[in-house]
Amino acid sequence: MKVVDWSKEDPDDLWGNASDERILVNIGPTHPAMHGALRMVAELQGETIEKSYCEFGFTHRAKEKLGENRTYHNFIVYTDRLNYCSALINNVVYAMSVEKLMGIELPERCIWIRMICCELARITDHLICIGINAVDLGAFSFFLYGFHQREEAYTLIEKLCGARLTTSYTRIGGLMADAPEGFEQELQAWVVKTLAVIEEMDRLLSNNKIWKKRTVGVGVFDKEDCIQYSFSGPNARAAGIDFDLRRDQPCMFYREVDFEVPILKNGDVYDRYRIRFEEMKQSLQILQQCASRMKKGPIWCEDKRVRIPDKDVVHNTMEGMIYHFKFFMQGFEVPEGEAYTQFEAANGELGFYIVSKGRAQAHRMRIRGPSFWHYQGLSRMIQGEKIADMVAALGSINIIAGELDR
Repeated sequence: MKVVDWSKEDPDDLWGNASDERILVNIGPTHPAMHGALRMVAELQGETIEKSYCEFGFTHRAKEKLGENRTYHNFIVYTDRLNYCSALINNVVYAMSVEKLMGIELPERCIWIRMICCELARITDHLICIGINAVDLGAFSFFLYGFHQREEAYTLIEKLCGARLTTSYTRIGGLMADAPEGFEQELQAWVVKTLAVIEEMDRLLSNNKIWKKRTVGVGVFDKEDCIQYSFSGPNARAAGIDFDLRRDQPCMFYREVDFEVPILKNGDVYDRYRIRFEEMKQSLQILQQCASRMKKGPIWCEDKRVRIPDKDVVHNTMEGMIYHFKFFMQGFEVPEGEAYTQFEAANGELGFYIVSKGRAQAHRMRIRGPSFWHYQGLSRMIQGEKIADMVAALGSINIIAGELDR
């Protein structure tokens, strides 16, 4: 065995003048830093990424084609698996698209509960994003604060529908079940507690010197880049794009609640982290207003095309049993037409485009998942950065592989 005396040898001679060489490195598709089954091929000069390209498709599940081969009701469960960190938003937006085709008007209580679902899901999604982003860079204890509050939020969601992660809570024209007695008070208590925890998390990490050195000026994607790559949501607002569909194209009762749209300007990892902090505070404010304004009432529209009969009707009448069977086995017909419904999801614009030919299944379905567009910009975002900065940048744009491989 040759023993090298590093005091006498020149490292460049040992490695064949390695400083002039470029190497190709595969990052993923199975790697803890890749946030799913994603692959990046990077050309490195030392630890600097000179070029790269990104691939996905490793967990493709044909969601859009399934939407054309399942009844409108049966497809609800598939929406959970798009962005599984905020499944409730997927449920709501899909139901809204079908309801738009059918011209269905929802009762007030149903709309308020759907808004609560959307904002709860937004907060849980943001807590996951900033927590995992911090874990990727070594700040593990920070993650645990948000993890606890996220689990309490899932407990509230479980009281609505009996599930925590993949919820399937909405129905076309209504909801699976009403909010239980006292839910509003429990939600208000969670909001107060979560606001205090978020402020503590803010003090813990936001001005930490190591964190700021790892995130400020890293992975910059400016306003023009965001427009070119169709960025939306927190990633776009962190670069100065003042646009939020809840405010600018409001649906449900968003016109009637007070909230602000936080805007930052640098478009780096730090600003994408900060923007999600501010958005969680605004979502908590919306939840407080929803809980205080929600009144008792029906959660279903009285439209016989979509109204699922109550269990006592199914169990005690022949007509109810027949209708129940036909509803779940054959579905309901949707009038001919097309509809695109978009909403400000946790990561940006989520949209469902449905074309109906009057049958019980969609003729065509397309889904706009924000992660699909954000992942396209990753190579440009990290060009000239270090490998460790790629990990920070990827975590900050919050790619969810279920939205990519749909």
